[in-house]
Amino acid sequence: MTPVLVAGIGNIFHGDDGFGVAVAALLGRRPLPAGVTVKDFGIRGLDLTYALLDGYAAAILVDAAARGEPPGTLYVIEPEVAAAGPAPEDLLLSPHELDPARVLRLARALGGECRRVVVVACEPASLGDAEWGALGLTPPVAAAVAPAADLVEQLIRQLIAEENPPWTPATRRTPNPAIPESRAAIRSKPGE
Repeated sequence: MTPVLVAGIGNIFHGDDGFGVAVAALLGRRPLPAGVTVKDFGIRGLDLTYALLDGYAAAILVDAAARGEPPGTLYVIEPEVAAAGPAPEDLLLSPHELDPARVLRLARALGGECRRVVVVACEPASLGDAEWGALGLTPPVAAAVAPAADLVEQLIRQLIAEENPPWTPATRRTPNPAIPESRAAIRSKPGE
């Protein structure tokens, strides 16, 4: 059994920021391989931090991320998780917001062994206004939910099938040409 965590993150009261939550809900209705856990973390950064300490070999975080492309564009990002300890502000996680970079640094500092983290993100169109927010996803982001769920399933299969899986002791990491290197992205524009 390969332990993989799929974490839907985002605030459903801020329009397209609820993208990760919508993808997690869809994946929760699909059959997935043994050892794969799908959870809606919403804005609960502390919960995600502790989940990353539960022995998962890999984690796929699903979120909205503004990177300047058309709304609905999907990205696959493999962030580098710094080996150094967390910055002092990382120790002050808010229970009402989730900053993935802070969560990853804190989990690593607390002894988390999750060796592989992949982010599947969607370019948002609107997060609503600062005071009132917004309910529901905009049409281009809503249209990206099913393709993102398919992409997550593909990544799960790739993580499980790797010849030198990161969840076993290894002396070196074998590059996977199907998953971009750190900070790179696969762009899938709506309608392509």
